[in-house]
Amino acid sequence: MHLGNGIICPVTGLPMLAIAGATAYYAYKKARKDFSKDRILPAVATTGLVFALQMINFAIPATGSSGHIVGGILLAALLGPYAAFLAMCAILLVQVVFFADGGLLALGCNIFNMGFLACFVAYPLLFKPLADRNKPFLGAVLASIAALQLGSIAVVIEGALSGSVALNSIMNFTGLMQVIHLPIGIVEGVVTGIAAVIAKVVDSKKLSYTFAGISVVLAGVISQYASQKPDGLEWSLLNISDSVVIQTQGMLYAMSEALQAKTSIFASMPYTFGSIAGLAAVAVIMYLFGVVMTKHTVNENAE
Repeated sequence: MHLGNGIICPVTGLPMLAIAGATAYYAYKKARKDFSKDRILPAVATTGLVFALQMINFAIPATGSSGHIVGGILLAALLGPYAAFLAMCAILLVQVVFFADGGLLALGCNIFNMGFLACFVAYPLLFKPLADRNKPFLGAVLASIAALQLGSIAVVIEGALSGSVALNSIMNFTGLMQVIHLPIGIVEGVVTGIAAVIAKVVDSKKLSYTFAGISVVLAGVISQYASQKPDGLEWSLLNISDSVVIQTQGMLYAMSEALQAKTSIFASMPYTFGSIAGLAAVAVIMYLFGVVMTKHTVNENAE
């Protein structure tokens, strides 16, 4: 579901980037109120796990497409919505800067589609009420499906506003995005549900070390064997290729592409080294987020 620069024009991308930035500040202000030192390790490990899971594309039978877990509900279920949103920001930032996965102009859209809608819409409306009724697995499945369906609709709207998708193809594009992301949402819901159930009965430190080990194996080894078929967004765009106008004009587009070409150093590394470097970068950023939030919590409590 990663949007690239060619799908998003500055008229859409820049306001969405501002919205994402404002939401990140809001999430930080809310998260720091009760963020303690013992939450840093789980936050780092869970963020790393979602980063690694996003690297594992699995084939969707009978479609010629593939999908990967997005992880917004998984993060929110284990970290709470505010820390989860910051975690998703860290993941997408590393992907776009160091791997050129997604576009800089589209970063705000991607954060909204994969982070905001999961953490601040699907999580509070579906996952939390069901989890409070001791039905975390059901909540995870329904919330994950809803998050991906909402994200799919957001992609269509953003593409239309950017002028990259012809208006006469909007309904077709919407249908394709909804259909192809439904099985992805189901798989994500099952994985998230299992993680949510396990997190309720396993010590957080042991779970964190387990997540860290799984992340290294996924990113460094298993991701090399991920499906090479087009992901859900690419597959949908291919099916309406006659109605897609890639946005490649303008100074901001050129600047964005040039900057990403210089910063995407992990993409040029041997695969395993680049993957592990990306995992380490995500872990470091989330650790720094945690440290800063912990310091503010301590200062506010002292006052």
